Amino acid sequence: MRIVPAVDIRGGLCVNLVQGDYGQETVFSADPVSQAEAWRSGGGELIHIVDLDGAKSGRLCVESHLRAMNAKGIPFELGGGVRTMDTINAVLDAGADRVILGTAAYRSPELLREAARAHPGKIVVGIDAKAGKVALEGWLDVTSADAVEFARAVEQAGAARIIYTDILSDGMMKGPNLDATQAVARAVQIPVTASGGMSSLDDVRRVKALESDGVDEVIIGRALYLGVFTLQEAIAVAQELS
Repeated sequence: MRIVPAVDIRGGLCVNLVQGDYGQETVFSADPVSQAEAWRSGGGELIHIVDLDGAKSGRLCVESHLRAMNAKGIPFELGGGVRTMDTINAVLDAGADRVILGTAAYRSPELLREAARAHPGKIVVGIDAKAGKVALEGWLDVTSADAVEFARAVEQAGAARIIYTDILSDGMMKGPNLDATQAVARAVQIPVTASGGMSSLDDVRRVKALESDGVDEVIIGRALYLGVFTLQEAIAVAQELS
């Protein structure tokens, strides 16, 4: 299983939110690029970048950061505010390994299909859910759509992977929602990345136990920033024999 450290960017700073609440923000670094470089140096094979300003505005706000990361040889994926083919192309041109569609995948399924055809293997759908329902617009709009059914739909549309985030767990340091993550993974054939609530190395082990269901990555943010465990420790646990 792969450990994917997170760098969430807002106002040019590396931050973390609690349950996606922009009013509950902690700044962890003034230089997101240096933070991404540190995760890479620590063994991160891929860095999860979130454009929080983009998630609210619907436009790419961190292109200069992405280009700086690419120049340093940092592999990354980007989500937040990706809602047009122009933005998808710009993110990939800036060096992204993968582009994450969230709101756009829900509101514009044809965009997802077009992007998946144009960039096979590079288009990921982020399913952010609150109590099992899909949330959009930087988690500000909770729909009535069932997350599992939506997972099946995006797989049919050509998504290469799903990143499943349980909003009520995110930033809470109380453990991930394993049941919901497992339900999504079992509903599709494409791989699933778990996200939200990672608070201990035992949580890493519990997510690793879902590998047979198709969960092969886990995104970790706040726990690493708070020093609850190190990236190297998490990677070691992820590589333990089952």
